[in-house]
Amino acid sequence: MAVIAGFLLTAVKNWTGVQTLYRFDLLGLFILWILARVLFLFGTSLIFIAGFFDIFFILALISSIIYPIVKARQSKQLGIIVILVFLGVANSSFYLGVAGFIDHGVFFGIYGGLFLIVGLVLLMGRRVIPFFIEAGVGYPVKILNSKWLDISIIMLYIAFLIAQIFIVNQWIISLISMSLFLTNSARLASWHTVGIWRKPLLWSLFVAFIFINLGFLLMALNIFMNLPNIVVIHAFSFGGIGVITLSMMARVTLGHTGRNVQNPPKAVTASLVILIAGAVVRVILPLIMQNHYVIWVAISQILWIAAFLIFIFTYWPMLVKPRVDGQFG
Repeated sequence: MAVIAGFLLTAVKNWTGVQTLYRFDLLGLFILWILARVLFLFGTSLIFIAGFFDIFFILALISSIIYPIVKARQSKQLGIIVILVFLGVANSSFYLGVAGFIDHGVFFGIYGGLFLIVGLVLLMGRRVIPFFIEAGVGYPVKILNSKWLDISIIMLYIAFLIAQIFIVNQWIISLISMSLFLTNSARLASWHTVGIWRKPLLWSLFVAFIFINLGFLLMALNIFMNLPNIVVIHAFSFGGIGVITLSMMARVTLGHTGRNVQNPPKAVTASLVILIAGAVVRVILPLIMQNHYVIWVAISQILWIAAFLIFIFTYWPMLVKPRVDGQFG
């Protein structure tokens, strides 16, 4: 949610031209988020106090996103608000489940939250990745989004979400997942141009979407393969959400500190390669050699930590200093 908040507060300002939270208002939002995380360190004894701050954080984020969208009269952005509201519902469901007020509330919260975030990635990726590709490959290219693919993927994903959380029928989930794999494969094919493989901040986004698509494929085939469910989940979370998070933070930091997004630090490529290697170890190798599953998990954890440490040491100086071009922010 911290990553989502950072992305949306930046993106909504660009879309609407209305200033979003900054300085002490942004600090207040951060404090709500960090208080919940600090309280989690004390185990379950303070979980409901942590839950209060956690839910309040999401409500504050929603209100801070609604204001500029309504002021700019950009009703087309309301779909993002709907997803944020459902994320708030999922988060509340988790805590109500822990308290025993909702049967299976923890399941609804964790898996509902996960797949809502995957849906948000698909929705936002559809908007920004074609633009990034057109602006970044270094030669004229027009990336077109097919309207029928857009509608098909949205409708199929809503059905997928409902089937995952409420129906839990493996055959239905399998059929919908295969349909999503095919439609997203068509979308990825329409986005592809050879120039992306020369730009780490482009091929990493593309690879993240490939992992999400792999998640749909594995979920479709799992009715026959009987894989550990967590392996399939990590195709979405580690390979999809994890890789796209690092890639987007690397790109957005450069752009919004006044630096050239076409010339990222060389360490960025190293961190992305390491993280993708971790995703391969976490998702692909267990498909081949399940007997060494614990080893693959341990190696992937080490690679994840290494990738994000490289990012932190590389980008920290950019994030704590004023923009190099002297502009606001």
